[in-house]
Amino acid sequence: MLLETIRTPHDLRGLDAGQLEQLATEIRDFIVDAVSRTGGHLGSNLGAVELTLAVHRVFDSPHDVVLWDTGHQAYVHKIVTGRQSGFDALKQGGGLSGYPSRSESEHDWVSNSHASTILSYAHGMATSFALRGVDRRVVAVIGDGALTGGMAFEALNNLGHSGRRVIIVLNDNGRSYAPTISRLGEHLARLRLNPSYVHARRVLDDRLRAIAGGDLAVQGINSIGAALREVFEPHAFFEALDVRYTGPIDGHDIARVEQALRHAATFDGPIVVHVRTQKGRGYAPAETDVEKRLHDVSAFDPTTGKSASRGSGPTYTQVFSDAMVDLAERHDNLVALTAAMPGSTGLLPLAGRHPERVIDVGIAEQHAVTAAAGMAMTGLRPVFAVYSTFLSRAFDQMNLDVGLHGQPVVFALDRAGITGPDGPSHHGVLDLALSLRVPGMTVFAPSSAGELRQMLADAVTLDGPALVRFPKGTAPEVPDDQVGRGLMARRIRGGTDVCFLAVGKMVPAATGAADQLAADGVSATVWDVRVVKPADPAMLDDAARHDLVVTVEDGVRHGGAGSYLAGMLADRDASGTVPRLLHLGTPDAYVDHGSAGQIHTDLGLDATGITAATRKRLGAGDSD
Repeated sequence: MLLETIRTPHDLRGLDAGQLEQLATEIRDFIVDAVSRTGGHLGSNLGAVELTLAVHRVFDSPHDVVLWDTGHQAYVHKIVTGRQSGFDALKQGGGLSGYPSRSESEHDWVSNSHASTILSYAHGMATSFALRGVDRRVVAVIGDGALTGGMAFEALNNLGHSGRRVIIVLNDNGRSYAPTISRLGEHLARLRLNPSYVHARRVLDDRLRAIAGGDLAVQGINSIGAALREVFEPHAFFEALDVRYTGPIDGHDIARVEQALRHAATFDGPIVVHVRTQKGRGYAPAETDVEKRLHDVSAFDPTTGKSASRGSGPTYTQVFSDAMVDLAERHDNLVALTAAMPGSTGLLPLAGRHPERVIDVGIAEQHAVTAAAGMAMTGLRPVFAVYSTFLSRAFDQMNLDVGLHGQPVVFALDRAGITGPDGPSHHGVLDLALSLRVPGMTVFAPSSAGELRQMLADAVTLDGPALVRFPKGTAPEVPDDQVGRGLMARRIRGGTDVCFLAVGKMVPAATGAADQLAADGVSATVWDVRVVKPADPAMLDDAARHDLVVTVEDGVRHGGAGSYLAGMLADRDASGTVPRLLHLGTPDAYVDHGSAGQIHTDLGLDATGITAATRKRLGAGDSD
């Protein structure tokens, strides 16, 4: 196989057109096979094959800086930079990251996965090179969905103002997770679909390729192309910011992409090379997946594209999805917001029934939160469905635009806690520490499917902001008598020696620890905290009667739920007498990727680890 001969980007330089086509096919087959076994981002990488080959044939990585936004389109980049063998353990513990990783390769400049950031990195690097007199080119490959994020617009504005030399490759497939939501996306669509423009550019390109002599050809394509754009798009967005634009170009035509990149590399300033690609290209199940193009998948059957595993019950996301449909029927003023992820957050069923009540703002979490505040101020009940890790991008808006105004916005946080294979950028371990700092915020943490349904129903009736955090994975179904109500905690078992205050997903682990301690003659109380804030006074009173209180959470150990509950215990006793405390949670570190269960075990957050930490503290005298 030709792919086996590719170890560095330099190995691509001597390939002819036929060999490049063969290599592209082999890479697609390799990605489908690898991702079918480990899970990962499929559609975005299948669409970026030829584009990546062209980038690495034109630019000299790592001397030239090649950046990716978002990082989920960088698998081909990893393959051609010597990491083919690592795909056997893609996103597995100790294996290859699913995103660019500085620890893996000198070709990865940024360990990133959150969208809309890379143009700011590029601006900073280009500024550094210019000020230091270093001749290195900066290439930023950005998906069109990432251009819906405000940070990308800020970077474009500063690039145009500064005139820094950055080649911006706009990988335009009309999608982020879902179809791209933006007027810019519509602008690009009109441009690429205008038959007169496309025909004129095709004729122009054909004629310019026949011209020997680079300068004349470059001047011609820039001036005539600009004139054509003024005819068909009189208010060209990029050039209004002093960022040169060229395109659109077929992103699967390596020769044309290379030609455009070589021309762009001669321009003394920021320039956008607009490349059109097809997400999921070359793999029929991905091409026909209307909503996500098999964007992020678990292990699957490569023949059919169907998931190879079935869960034992509904996931928390599915429970949330069904609950939102039910709540919308009961509350005419309920609306849902999403940041380019209506499918991933479970809002598609609601959108199918009430399309006007699901608002996709694109990759713009900050805008979503403040827009939700405006909706709440004028009579709506907005629910912002977002992954926990992405809410941290909008903490200021949650605090000052929602919290300061006491608006009844519900934050529905999926993937809270350790999420597993996507690694440190996707673990949702900060939301408790952040949301607990917002005055007036009610913070719910369900431990079962029934609890999630009940908490959502309670949250949308509150007078102020609320946050409901739930983990990735299967939601346990429990009898109705094991579902709490309102803002009360739920005591699962009583004891005398130690009291576990368990948050959300950690309830079963704490209960398991209590069982193990019982074998040693240690009597343990277990509370399902349910509502971290405001803490249930009855739970606090009961906890205070124990010699040791152990808080267990799937979030940061310092400054999270445990710290908050410890403060509440101290506040309730004017004498300052509080029981000994042990806080268990995630460490002050960036936790690597792997299975969530194994990570919890490694962090001591399973029943055995909790038992061991509790035994140790019972034999010591200090609080932690």
